[in-house]
Amino acid sequence: MDTVRPIETWLTDMDGVLVHEEDAIVGASDFVEALKASGKKFLVLTNNSIFTPRDLRARLLGSGIDVPEESIWTSALATADFLADQRPEGTAYVVGEAGMTNALHDIGYVMTERSPDYVVLGETRTYSFEAITKAIRLIESGARFIATNPDPSGPSPQGTLPATGSVAALITRATGREPYYIGKPNPLMMRSALNRLEAHSETTVMVGDRMDTDIISGLEAGIRTVLVTTGSTRPDMIDTFPYRPTRVVDSVADLVELASAHAGEM
Repeated sequence: MDTVRPIETWLTDMDGVLVHEEDAIVGASDFVEALKASGKKFLVLTNNSIFTPRDLRARLLGSGIDVPEESIWTSALATADFLADQRPEGTAYVVGEAGMTNALHDIGYVMTERSPDYVVLGETRTYSFEAITKAIRLIESGARFIATNPDPSGPSPQGTLPATGSVAALITRATGREPYYIGKPNPLMMRSALNRLEAHSETTVMVGDRMDTDIISGLEAGIRTVLVTTGSTRPDMIDTFPYRPTRVVDSVADLVELASAHAGEM
């Protein structure tokens, strides 16, 4: 890699980088511990809006990875951050779970079915036809349509699950209204994370496993990027994209030394 400014801040995806479902990826715990020991600022980013940071900390801890709650940044938190800026103390009808509703409550939003400012679509394992129908009718009545992320599907121990992007497509087909997506690959997710850390893009690195979300959003936010091949994007797929990460490594185990206190250029 070309040497630019020293690395002062790290952003890293969670699924496919640190864990596969409930299993830690080899080297993930060492990578996080190196970041904590170095004193460098970092955030673990996820498009998953189901869980609160406290939930995700417990999940990671169960996999042997100790990430502080304040070092986890979800698409639900990024969505709440965006709405607080756009329309402070507004109202929303939410299709989602605790990660989304808690984030909106924390910024002073009121959850309502009566003429909400926004319909906010998050991720859930139990999408309700009734809730989706309500969302469609509210959007038709003038509510603005927000979705936490465009991911069409997600993994589970039983196999593929429909995710936010798939349900958003259903609502769009019914209403003719496209949502504004907050999470990756929208670089807004990266910028909100940088703002949270009071960090600068030129001294930040994003680590991810997906070219079409992690890497492109980092690239568009002006952040150096590292692709790990432990997740969705296989090595043979990289050249099919019209853009490249700054660096490709087998796993976060290869980044432990770089994340340590005395390293910092790439």
